[in-house]
Amino acid sequence: MLVLFETPAGFALFKVLDEGKLSKVEDLWKEFSNSDTARKVVKLKAFDKFDNTADALEATTKIIDGSTTKSLRKFLKTHCEGEKLAVADSKLGNAIKEKLKIDCVHNNGVMELMRGVRSQLEELIGGLGSQDLAPMSLGLSHSLSRYKLKFSPDKVDTMVVHAIGVLDDLDKELNRLAMSLREIYGWHFPELAKIVNDNVVYAKAVKLMGFRENAAKLDFSEILPEEVEEEVKEAAKISMGSEMDEYDMANIMELCNRALSLAEYRPQLYDYLKSRMNAVAPNLTALVGELVGARLIAHAGSLMNLAKQAGSTVQILGAEKALFRALKTKHATPKYGLIYHASLVGQAAPKLKGKISRSLAAKAALAIRCDALGDGGQDNSVGLENRLKLEARLRSLKGEELGRSAGSVKGKPKIETYNPSTDAVLEQTPKSVGEETVEMKTKIDEEAPATEEKKALSLDEKKKKKKSKDVEATEVTNGDADGNKKEKKKAAEAGQTDAVEDGVKKKSKRKRPSELEEEATETESHTSKRKKKNQVKE
Repeated sequence: MLVLFETPAGFALFKVLDEGKLSKVEDLWKEFSNSDTARKVVKLKAFDKFDNTADALEATTKIIDGSTTKSLRKFLKTHCEGEKLAVADSKLGNAIKEKLKIDCVHNNGVMELMRGVRSQLEELIGGLGSQDLAPMSLGLSHSLSRYKLKFSPDKVDTMVVHAIGVLDDLDKELNRLAMSLREIYGWHFPELAKIVNDNVVYAKAVKLMGFRENAAKLDFSEILPEEVEEEVKEAAKISMGSEMDEYDMANIMELCNRALSLAEYRPQLYDYLKSRMNAVAPNLTALVGELVGARLIAHAGSLMNLAKQAGSTVQILGAEKALFRALKTKHATPKYGLIYHASLVGQAAPKLKGKISRSLAAKAALAIRCDALGDGGQDNSVGLENRLKLEARLRSLKGEELGRSAGSVKGKPKIETYNPSTDAVLEQTPKSVGEETVEMKTKIDEEAPATEEKKALSLDEKKKKKKSKDVEATEVTNGDADGNKKEKKKAAEAGQTDAVEDGVKKKSKRKRPSELEEEATETESHTSKRKKKNQVKE
């Protein structure tokens, strides 16, 4: 078995002379107590020396990342054919096995063997003294420290924090200068502020025009559209502004130059911030964008501090005042902070912004941890995948919202479909109606011959009926009075006089068509019975 050992001067391969001693890990250190016993355990087989400090730095950084350089692969191919290789790092062993098909070993015995080799390194490698090894070790450590400091994400995110701060200050300064320019130049040409709304275009127009009298002679085609240019020239002819001297106009020109220089610097700063965010936090940038991601990092202080926050904290980051005020007054806590300005939250409806911000904050917390704690050289695949999931969730939530608005809501009646069977109420009577429906059928059958007799009456009988109208009226009134008295007596006995009055009132209300038909059949039956009585009397 061979042992791969890294030194500041190069890579060394040692041959293990007695592999049985590796099984006794506790006593292995005794074999390296002096150089004579150490030579009985391992023997130097080959040594690959670095040409310069750059090669040493490249090889060391590759080994730290768990990969191999081209020179190391060539060295191992030459000397490790058909041998097992003991390595100090399992990642490096996996890379060697994958690339070179060499079986690698990493266990406690190998680590103890590495420790013994390190203690007797100068004696085991001939021609490498302490006077040579110490400067190499110091130079390599300095180079490695500079490299890690240069590309450490903990240090790079400070540039992101400063860049977003400068960008916000730049926007505030631009707005302040633009408002001052509009106010100062408005004394000379007040109509221009209403015609040109953009601050940068306004500053360019003022710088080109100077005094308003020059507007008719100038060409604004590179700055303004044609119709706006005509409007500016017409307004300059009839302007109500005051006159201005050369000294005041020079001050205005200097103000225009300052505003335009800041406006030209802003795109450059934004491009720098965009490139830094894609390098430092690519997954967070894919989810929430460069500006929102940079503001979250700046608010937390660093990317590592932001990675330590929970998703619920990321959601309300930037709304601390509203949160503590809500907790103090026992009102509803805020649903979002800086994350409100993300494009996914902006696409959602007002009712869905809280749900989407909560989901986005949870996914953003995972993306931040992946950026801060993941391996170097990663891409934004995690952020893009989570963004697709959030877009699908947003579409599903919008579909549910549309479904609810199209259907019934609380307090509104449901829209029922048309049922044609309800039209035939008299023809199709249900079987489980009760005894009342059976009585109604019998009454209709009894009244059928009475209606036929009614149609067969002659004119003489009608005349006789007229004579007996007075008698019928008296009988009806007496019968109704007797009926009302009986009902009142029954109600008085049962103590339900109020119920009777309520029933009388309810009769005056609007009734269903089926109730009206029942009352009509009852009245027809009463009239037929009275006519039978009159016929018997006659």
